[in-house]
Amino acid sequence: MLKNYLTLAWKVLQRRKVFTAISLFGTSFTLVVLTVAVALFDHALSPVPPEVHMSRTLVMGRARMQGDGNTWQSPPGYRLIHDYARNLPGVQLMTVQTEGSVATSFVQGRKIESTLKHTDAEFWQLYQFTFLEGSPYGASDVSSARLVVVINETSRRRFFGEGPAVGRYIDADGQRFQVIGVVKDVPSLRTPSADLYAPLTTQKSKGWEEEYLGNFSPAFLLTPGARPEEVRAEFASRLGTWKPPANSNWKTLSATLETRFEGMGRNLYPGQTDFTRTYGGFLTMLLTGAALVFMALPAINLVNLNVSRIMERASEIGVRKAFGASSRALVVQFVVENLALTVIGGLLGFVLAGFVLRSINQSGLIPYADMSLNPRIFLWGVGLSVVFGLLSGVYPAWRMSRVHPVVALKGTR
Repeated sequence: MLKNYLTLAWKVLQRRKVFTAISLFGTSFTLVVLTVAVALFDHALSPVPPEVHMSRTLVMGRARMQGDGNTWQSPPGYRLIHDYARNLPGVQLMTVQTEGSVATSFVQGRKIESTLKHTDAEFWQLYQFTFLEGSPYGASDVSSARLVVVINETSRRRFFGEGPAVGRYIDADGQRFQVIGVVKDVPSLRTPSADLYAPLTTQKSKGWEEEYLGNFSPAFLLTPGARPEEVRAEFASRLGTWKPPANSNWKTLSATLETRFEGMGRNLYPGQTDFTRTYGGFLTMLLTGAALVFMALPAINLVNLNVSRIMERASEIGVRKAFGASSRALVVQFVVENLALTVIGGLLGFVLAGFVLRSINQSGLIPYADMSLNPRIFLWGVGLSVVFGLLSGVYPAWRMSRVHPVVALKGTR
């Protein structure tokens, strides 16, 4: 039966080539946009090196101090992390890193701007970088504020051409670092992405150890089986003991630990957020709603096209009904026809999305982007194609199936 439906669908698609072309364009364009959007999220949030422990990693992206009529919100400072987030039960490993700053260098009169990230030694344990040369710095390098640096492969090319880099020196932002390692580029959408990595203690600015709010981005690797909500509860309990600095107007200090996905939802939430809850559900609803709205607009146009196309087949439908075809059989037939059209458009959109992603990679719009189509994105594309096909095909099929055979044979609605 399905084979007959698909054969009939193929004949129908060939009958009105203009309608078919318009439908394929609308379907493929919609799915190109959605597939690229899914690829961007996959590129930012999927568990790939160096973030191979995404499912067990929590981050602290925001912290807030509040007083009488005053609110100060920013990434957390080192003192907040050190005093209240170290050695939390259920946390296997914690690392502290800065968000990254711009460091300027001059090589043979040529200006080079790099993203410089300061980290502790645990950074290299939590994130699984691919080393092309040398090795990372350790705890002794951090405690002694040794001026060493790990660079990415693009920085090696910019500073030293195609030659090796380990053992050579880089002047960055007024400091002279010795290169001890070279790692593979990490896309800028990833938390540990940077051009240069230096020990935490080599920061030029003073007083960072005393700040409750600052520019740090700590990450926490949970032990297998640990419950995130219990870790959050313990952290909140510790923050509850915070004593405001003397002669300050601040009264509360708040922050929470969350997944990257939840943190993204918090950043997109309008207005002031609540640190006693997470925003993963909000982001899920936001993305689902946006996808449905984006698919609904072209789906409405396709519904009108499908209604016109089906109405042209009124005499065929009338004959089939007169010979006993049920409304259910007609609905299934029309839905299969529309799904076939959508799947063809989806495959075409998938191919076009591949070209778009390659163009984004080559454009440098997202530094170090390496987006590609993979089985996860393919499954998402197939799922979106099916939803789109149902959105645009069910109503025309249902409407035509309810036409009386006599009316259909007369060719009137």
